[in-house]
Amino acid sequence: MIGGVGLDLCEIARMEKLREDEHFLARFFTAAEADYIRARGKGGAQSMAGIFAAKEAFGKARGTGILFELREVEVVHDENGQPFYRLHGKVAEEAAGERFHLSISHDGGMAGAVCVQETV
Repeated sequence: MIGGVGLDLCEIARMEKLREDEHFLARFFTAAEADYIRARGKGGAQSMAGIFAAKEAFGKARGTGILFELREVEVVHDENGQPFYRLHGKVAEEAAGERFHLSISHDGGMAGAVCVQETV
């Protein structure tokens, strides 16, 4: 059963300014996410905006907003590049019995993410 849907947009130019800010990366992204962003080179800001939007979309789908540690919601990619969530800590405990589906897109200077919460 669908429990919630979240949508968020993030301006890529906003992340371009923050991409080199190690404090910002460490505060809002896991080490693996930060490594992924750095490895993307020029596309790092686009990836960063998509991941940030995905975290906000997660909070909206759960109906909590960003009342969680953002690093406890990690965005990872499978071998085909499909993004998915890996939950950690308190968020993982609170979301037990729920599945989350994620889609990220980029266009026209914006990154967007949709999260669908499924109660199992």
